[in-house]
Amino acid sequence: MNRIEQRFRELREKRETAFIPYITAGDPSLEQTARIVHALEAAGADVIEFGVPFSDPVGDGQVIQEAAQRALNKGATLRKILALIGAMREKTQVPILLFSYFNPILAYGMEAFARDAAKAGADGVLCVDLPPEEAGEYKAALDANGLCTVFLMAPTSSDERIELIARHCTGFIYYVSRMGVTGERAALAADLGEVLERIHRHTDKPVAVGFGISTPEQAHQVAGLAEGVVVGSALVRLIATLGDVKDMPDKVQAFARELVQAAKGRQSRR
Repeated sequence: MNRIEQRFRELREKRETAFIPYITAGDPSLEQTARIVHALEAAGADVIEFGVPFSDPVGDGQVIQEAAQRALNKGATLRKILALIGAMREKTQVPILLFSYFNPILAYGMEAFARDAAKAGADGVLCVDLPPEEAGEYKAALDANGLCTVFLMAPTSSDERIELIARHCTGFIYYVSRMGVTGERAALAADLGEVLERIHRHTDKPVAVGFGISTPEQAHQVAGLAEGVVVGSALVRLIATLGDVKDMPDKVQAFARELVQAAKGRQSRR
């Protein structure tokens, strides 16, 4: 069984919510990225989203856009990121989900990418700008290599589209809590619980909520409604603020631990 699927199965048995941090691979450097991953695992992260830097990240807010540019400036590429994952697998088995736009995957070659990602030790891929209706070849390549395929579900998704996306997702469903780009928000959407209840009426697959969750209080709120909590921009901002200094991973770990404790302090809805 895939590591992502196995982790969600274990969490469901314990009625725990998954904590899923997002980081931009290669920011502030590939070497520091490996240290950050180990720090996040030590803090209690269940799955780590590995952002693949892209030159035109239209779905991301300023914080992650700037992180992607810093990573690209340091020479981060999809091939180097896969090599980094392969090297990290000597010390960690934490589930890793690649978070990418379609262009880098297409440029790599879909079958070659799926093969190399699986060989390196990645567990799944979330392709931000590829809808399931257009993902036949992509999904077939990932399925053939045992990789989870995660698609985005929006607040505007109809019942029919919820069922379509749920059928194509493996591992979990990523629910975008607000329309627009990634980034921190002062408050969660008022109808979040209602929308998640509607999604759960159509599927028994785990649902992780992302986009806009940035504080322990918000993570705690979401933990009672969904099976996973995703925090990205707040962590990426902290990494950017601290920069390439020796104790940066330790401080990221301390912040992540607060988020983990908040998410784990409330039972998952199922």
